[in-house]
Amino acid sequence: MYHERPHTVREACLLSSLIYEDEEFSWMRDLIGRLEASGRLVEIDREVSSKYEAAAICAEIERRERKAVLFHAVDGAHCVLMNAVCGRDVLADILRVRKDELTSHLAGVLRRVSSYSDAVRIVEESPTKEVVERDLSGIPILTYFREDGGPYISSGVVVACHEGVVNASFHRMMLIDSSKLAVRLVPSRHLFRMHRDAVEHGCELSVGVVIGASPIFMLASATRVQAGAEFAYAAALHGAPVEVFRLKNGVVVPHGEYVIEGRLTAERSKEGPFLDITGTYDRVREEPVLAVDRVYHRKEPIYHAIMPASTEHKTLMGVPYEPLIFNAVENAASVRDVVLTEGGCCYLHAVVQIDKTAEGEAKNAILAAFAAHPSLKCVIVVDKDINPHDISSVEYAIATRVRWSEDVVFVPRAKGSSLDPSSDDGIMTKIGIDATSPAPPQNFQKFPK
Repeated sequence: MYHERPHTVREACLLSSLIYEDEEFSWMRDLIGRLEASGRLVEIDREVSSKYEAAAICAEIERRERKAVLFHAVDGAHCVLMNAVCGRDVLADILRVRKDELTSHLAGVLRRVSSYSDAVRIVEESPTKEVVERDLSGIPILTYFREDGGPYISSGVVVACHEGVVNASFHRMMLIDSSKLAVRLVPSRHLFRMHRDAVEHGCELSVGVVIGASPIFMLASATRVQAGAEFAYAAALHGAPVEVFRLKNGVVVPHGEYVIEGRLTAERSKEGPFLDITGTYDRVREEPVLAVDRVYHRKEPIYHAIMPASTEHKTLMGVPYEPLIFNAVENAASVRDVVLTEGGCCYLHAVVQIDKTAEGEAKNAILAAFAAHPSLKCVIVVDKDINPHDISSVEYAIATRVRWSEDVVFVPRAKGSSLDPSSDDGIMTKIGIDATSPAPPQNFQKFPK
């Protein structure tokens, strides 16, 4: 059964900070308490508008310092949390690991997910069900930038079940009206395929959209695991089953500040423009429409909004790919760390650190990284004496160890990310750089004469 939390935001933060050492991160409010206790939270008491103003304030604060921002009076009455996961150090803190061990820790948990069967625990009640609304009119959905297609839900985790497989994944959603959202579904991803199959069979896909879930569940939902494994990954990271409750449409969801119950339909609507992770606008597309049936929320809910192209956006979109690359490279070389660089938007550029033992390993590592994260545009492989988190250290390796005629790999006309504004609708030339020193000479024993 769920644990009761105080309804007022400041009481919730105070309690969470007091139980810092024992907190299990079942709630977004637990993260707020820890952010406050560690000095990473800025609170704004004055009234601000959901249209541009909240986003502008958050952007200005992030330019000065990487802190979360908690607004207490958006449009006069709503609490809104932005930049909650304000860096990889916050994720490391949540998971109780050192920052430089984060990727290897996540990679190890991912390798064990298939053996983790106790993924969820279903409960009857949830504080998320304290208030039930008919539509979206009570949610302070933000408009971030002037050229956005409209107000956007940017932190919604869509949970769907189709043919016995449960999927949980992030999707941006543009407000059409109080009962409809246009949902960006990326072709080839799990939810895209589930929706396509449902529509082809004349059905609608029932979903629950969770806003303000626990940060561990958000991390798991942002990771491209095998179909249906998101809850198992979250449970493995948490060390306990994910507590869920059932919506009227049959979908089970974890506790959150808000849950939108609805159906992904065959109807389509324009979605975009939207400023995405690169800080440039993604184009307008025709996307599926989510028809809203009801909205659940706590009595004094905290709306979580992910600022596009912010540290939180890059952390939740980029860090989940690092363990996937780590495990893929492990088959090609002895990998020590993987970092998706900030200069590469935490998405397009990777630095892979290996313990090199033979020539050719670095190039194999490059190919493995591209296969693990197809959106990568550049991979740099370095030795164990180079700090992959320090771009000056990486640049030193490039300056002193790369022979351009021998150590560079080009992959022309490859499928990358459509979010790269320099690509031809996602088609690009990828580059891999072997910035490692020559391997120690191998002493092979000759066959006897």
